[in-house]
Amino acid sequence: MQILTLGMEKARTELTAALASVMAPGGIYERSDVHVRELEGLEQRTGVLYGDCPRHVTIGENGLLLEVDIVEGQKTGYFFDQRENRAALEPLMKGWGKRSGITVMEKLADDGTVSKVPVNKSGAEVTFPYWDGATVLECFSHTGDFTLHACKYGAKKVTCLDVSEHAVETAKRNVELNGFQDRVEFVVADAFDYLREQVRGLEERQERGAAERKKVDTSRKLTQAGRTWDVVILDPPAFAKSRGAVEGACRGYKDINLHGMKLVNEGGFLVTASSLVPYEARPVPRDGACGGGGCGQAAEAYRVPRRRQGSSPDSRCG
Repeated sequence: MQILTLGMEKARTELTAALASVMAPGGIYERSDVHVRELEGLEQRTGVLYGDCPRHVTIGENGLLLEVDIVEGQKTGYFFDQRENRAALEPLMKGWGKRSGITVMEKLADDGTVSKVPVNKSGAEVTFPYWDGATVLECFSHTGDFTLHACKYGAKKVTCLDVSEHAVETAKRNVELNGFQDRVEFVVADAFDYLREQVRGLEERQERGAAERKKVDTSRKLTQAGRTWDVVILDPPAFAKSRGAVEGACRGYKDINLHGMKLVNEGGFLVTASSLVPYEARPVPRDGACGGGGCGQAAEAYRVPRRRQGSSPDSRCG
């Protein structure tokens, strides 16, 4: 439980009793350790309010198991408001094999039976079970929730990135808990820096590829960056904590989405969310939406608060 305002603080005892009576939980732990409380003259506080509260608890979501750190995890340890959106990844995760030159052909077995098998451009049978899956980048991964759903729905390879080592370690345990460790790589890095680095690497390669048309220094060693993915997922934290911070937040959202779009393979998808609640949706200026360099496909982007995109019924209500 997290209490942010003086009004709710005065009802702490009644709220705890009501939750215990209605939900009958094993325990209730408070995570009111946020600076906004100080605006109302309240101290930050954490601790057990009811029952037994182990630091790590395991929950289930859409058939997956997730470990939640209720003591040290971000906010209250887990974000339920994206539950339906995570499930909505399913139709995006398959149908990519053909783009890699893999086709399905009939194969006659020794016993006379005919089966359908995937084969590559050379005609060799593809044995990797997730050959038709998407390559996925999840930025601001927290505990790896979108990564887990991508794997569940058939992703071929997922890059799971967060700036917090604690979050990435939790994501690793969640991936292992569900048996997906052979398809996930983990990166501890600032998402803004990582996206820019990949875009710079991609532009270097594009410039090198155009060396015949213009003079390019081909002796310079290419960076290791420049990767692209079929699906790029951006689920950043709230950049605006007040109305006065909205303009800066909009620049931040535009920055990550601009770079994210450039790293999506042709025909791929950019899955993006924002937390500009309760501020109004605003259209992103179309001029320079792709930085003048093109994103491989036309895109109409809008900054829309999560609530207007249909966040979970149990999302925050005040």
